[in-house]
Amino acid sequence: MPATAKAAIGFSPHSGWAAAVGIGEAGGEPRVLMRRRLEMADAGDPNSRQPYHAVEGLPVPEARNRLEAFQAEASRLAYEGLADAIRELERNGHRVVGIGILDSSGRKASSLEVTLSSHALIHTADGDHFRTALVNAAARCGFGASRVRARDLDAEASATIGRTPVALRQALAALGREVGPPWAADQKSAALVAWLVLRNGN
Repeated sequence: MPATAKAAIGFSPHSGWAAAVGIGEAGGEPRVLMRRRLEMADAGDPNSRQPYHAVEGLPVPEARNRLEAFQAEASRLAYEGLADAIRELERNGHRVVGIGILDSSGRKASSLEVTLSSHALIHTADGDHFRTALVNAAARCGFGASRVRARDLDAEASATIGRTPVALRQALAALGREVGPPWAADQKSAALVAWLVLRNGN
């Protein structure tokens, strides 16, 4: 792979962390350049893993203040992890051209008041909390993050990369055999998001 080869980083977020995979290409085929688990929750505060659950039942102004503090810490940790991943790729001769995030397909509330009144919306908001942290981190690193809804990922990747969903799954499975574990659904999704972003950036 050339010393200035392009790369993209994809994230598959969860409550408090995200699977991160860096993808490049050689001969039109994807290559895993980096894998890691990026932590975005304060290890000393278990509430930071599910911040909206933590403020459920609080008065809205107090809940908003606590959520802002949780967001600031999650964004800081996301930035540190992303900046370190970018440095790792650059040390190995790769230039990052894009950041992608697997997005939720869940319904989003119109206000904090509405969110806190629905347990289902609280679950969605917890996930979006960490996606926002990744978006903030990408911005600090000079990137606009692409958010791809989970239910649209296969179709968008197929259209952009020019392979059927079945062929994409086969390519991802081959990557897993090449790099070994961990290579579960999170890593596959993060890799596909990164590959899609890489192709969109070329």
